[in-house]
Amino acid sequence: MEYDVIVIGSGPGGYTGAIRCAQLGLKTAIIEKYPTLGGTCLNVGCIPSKAMLDSSEHFYNAAHTFAEHGIQLADLKVDLNQMVVRKQGVVDQTTKGVAFLMKKNKIDEIHGVGTFVDPHTIKITKADGAEQTITGKNIIIATGSKPLSFPSMPIDKKRIITSTEALTLEQVPKHLVIIGAGVIGAELGSVYARLGAKVSFVEFADAMIPTMDRTMGKELQKAIKKLGADFYFNHKVTSVENKGDEVVVNIDTPKGEQMTLTGDYCLVSVGRRPYTDGLNLEAAGLSTDSRGKIEVDNHLRTKVPHIYALGDVIRGAMLAHKAEEEGTFIAETIVGQKPHINYKLIPNVVYTWPEVAAVGYTEEELKQEGIPYKTGSFPFKALGRARASMDIDGLVKVLAHKETDELLGVHIIGPRAADMIAEAVVAMEFRASAEDVSRMSHAHPTYTEAFKEACLAATDNRAINM
Repeated sequence: MEYDVIVIGSGPGGYTGAIRCAQLGLKTAIIEKYPTLGGTCLNVGCIPSKAMLDSSEHFYNAAHTFAEHGIQLADLKVDLNQMVVRKQGVVDQTTKGVAFLMKKNKIDEIHGVGTFVDPHTIKITKADGAEQTITGKNIIIATGSKPLSFPSMPIDKKRIITSTEALTLEQVPKHLVIIGAGVIGAELGSVYARLGAKVSFVEFADAMIPTMDRTMGKELQKAIKKLGADFYFNHKVTSVENKGDEVVVNIDTPKGEQMTLTGDYCLVSVGRRPYTDGLNLEAAGLSTDSRGKIEVDNHLRTKVPHIYALGDVIRGAMLAHKAEEEGTFIAETIVGQKPHINYKLIPNVVYTWPEVAAVGYTEEELKQEGIPYKTGSFPFKALGRARASMDIDGLVKVLAHKETDELLGVHIIGPRAADMIAEAVVAMEFRASAEDVSRMSHAHPTYTEAFKEACLAATDNRAINM
């Protein structure tokens, strides 16, 4: 069987790219090693974690804020099994939706492990051992990533776990030790802290979500600390041991001393690695760099011109929506169109509560690059809508060019930040100034008024309600 395009991997980048290829009239096949489509994001990542986050937030609010709203409850308890069942229902519905889209767009769906035989030929080894060979004029590698670990913290999927196992625990941990206070650690830590677990973060860097603007990390730490979490920054984990019914985490402190944390589970959340295992890239004339990534040019072509790669296996942030944009980009490139992606304007989100969302430059990056800037910020506690919903943690921080007033970065920690950031992306795509946004009418009362007020603050310190 010969195709115009073969897509290896059915995560957001892969299935979006496949759909766009089909829309453009290309005969397309998609290969997925697992029984369901959707990749890490839909099966064990973005979607299930958000389901668990929402469930834990509902429980926490029922336990801590409903009474103030005039809602009285008795005998409140966590049914973790039902939370996991609901989460799986969301996953199943979503992955079935992707399978429907494959049929709708007449994309051939093939399950099995895809391996290069040569630059145009892919062998698929199915679960029962049967093999199938197909050829493609163009091939897109969209195989995503896997959780990263180190020899000092061996994953056993029982007590020393990854995010995948953390989404299917049968009981709320008494003490969950999390190695890494980045996005995944912060999200899953907040889930179990809200459900009553003692949570301890051990982070090699000096702040939470260290790749984001430092103001966001400080504010997120304040919010999660209210849940009873402990933080150990600038600490290095030297070993993790499963002792049967507990896990012992040995740590070097900043002072060169040794300390130990003991919990019933240890979540290893130290990042992710590109997943190219089993592809046999060499047969296609390809290889990976020192970080395990496939090198591509500005058109997302590998050094073999008809083979493209996207998402977590190439440079850039490991974000589902980044991969989606790249899938569309590649499809349109194949048919001769001239698409464009501004990587600086791909938003980044942490789905804790309060949520964190950002786009553009961080303040640290502006300082490092010597770009003149000014700042404006506005706290949610000064916003009527936030007070009405009791979501007063956090702020909006705007970075604008000191001379032109063009928006350079927007950083939000607060209620519905994940949705609010889209306004900033639109404004920055059209190169709006802080004053442009401040002169747009924002409905009252809404959370997005905080963005307007922050832009006013950046424009000659003109915030109205602060």
